Amino acid sequence: MDTYLLPAAMRELPPPWHDLTYRRSQALEELAPTEEDREQARYVLRACLPDRRQSVHDWDEELRDSYDDRDDHTLDEADAWLTRTMPTTSQVTRERVVQVVGAWADMGIPTVPEQPTEHRVDRVAAEWAASVRQALAYDAFAFIERATTAGLPDDAEAEDAALLAAAFVRVGVAVEAAVRMLVSLGRPRGEQALRELVNDDEVRDVRPYVRSRLLGLRRSVYEVRAREVTPDEEPLLPEGLQGLPHSWQNDFGWGAAAPDSHSLVQARSALEACLTVEPVPDDAQMWSDALADCSAIAEVVRALMPYPRLVTRERMREAWRECQSLGFEFHGMDAEAFANVWCTKIAERVTAAVFRWLADLPQGGGTAGEEEPAVLSATALWAAELAERCARCGNAVQEAIWFLHRTDDVPDSREALARLAFDPSLPVTTRNAAQEWAP
Repeated sequence: MDTYLLPAAMRELPPPWHDLTYRRSQALEELAPTEEDREQARYVLRACLPDRRQSVHDWDEELRDSYDDRDDHTLDEADAWLTRTMPTTSQVTRERVVQVVGAWADMGIPTVPEQPTEHRVDRVAAEWAASVRQALAYDAFAFIERATTAGLPDDAEAEDAALLAAAFVRVGVAVEAAVRMLVSLGRPRGEQALRELVNDDEVRDVRPYVRSRLLGLRRSVYEVRAREVTPDEEPLLPEGLQGLPHSWQNDFGWGAAAPDSHSLVQARSALEACLTVEPVPDDAQMWSDALADCSAIAEVVRALMPYPRLVTRERMREAWRECQSLGFEFHGMDAEAFANVWCTKIAERVTAAVFRWLADLPQGGGTAGEEEPAVLSATALWAAELAERCARCGNAVQEAIWFLHRTDDVPDSREALARLAFDPSLPVTTRNAAQEWAP
């Protein structure tokens, strides 16, 4: 007696959902998202939802890897045998999997023995059943997303769809499609579900992806806050940075042309101010999975405080709370420590950006003609000392040393490079970087 690999609810799905061939996708594209069809899509999801976490992948990952560099259709043909032998959900059985594995052996698939073992059949059967769940759920979520984008579901439908999407993410099936559908629900329901997921240990392996999509929904909230000007907030960065008109996250937009004196004064003031920001010990910057996804924390901090003048104690506290709600665990790092870490990081990014900009200034004469000193070399008269100080305190070391190299026609820069290259009190990485360019 043959053994069904799918539960009865999946075997009895109505058309076009029961179809495992390309015709299902074609039919769904032509299907209008009526209320009845939307309910049917949610029924498909309930039927496909497994009772435990799944590991969904192709029928033979090892084999697929071995075919990555081959220009043939062997794998396409092997995959086609599955839907050719089992074109509908009611036909997904173990006996038909035996037929498919036998066909693969006849095709000479290297990872399939001439006489397939029971273990091989069981493995392919489990993977094929999981793949069917995945494909059907993916199409169902895409169908609901299309309806959601058109503004069709009511609150009750949205709630049901959100609960189903969260359940699929937790069991690891059709994760991307489920998350996309939640994003299409928007705020507040989609955002609420994503917040719950990103703080759930069951989804730790896909947390960065869920977090990235949640950040997309939250970005408009951050932008509104960034436009608010509250004079009562307490600034955290030195005065020399507060007037900087450029975002601390991005390189300066002054371009490669010779700058005016005001721009150079701003650059010098910014560097001097950055040197007054107290560095934070490395061990104070360690926090759970936050380092692995530091870009997400940076996105929150940058969005709430895009300019140095907006870096305030109040907004840092908001960023700290927001990052915790995004699933980051800071292990005892309070809002004040968080602010200290990010003030240091912002100062480092500003310093690096200033030195990159200075190093790219033109070597040619200024606007007054060839009698004027080269713009780049002229900056070394005041910036060489600042570059050496930054390198010594570990602030934008690579950028500071690169600037010294670019201006090594000036004695102050050459001497600074030599001191950095052979000072035994400095970290090896700093000395090595300087030795690469030292005269």
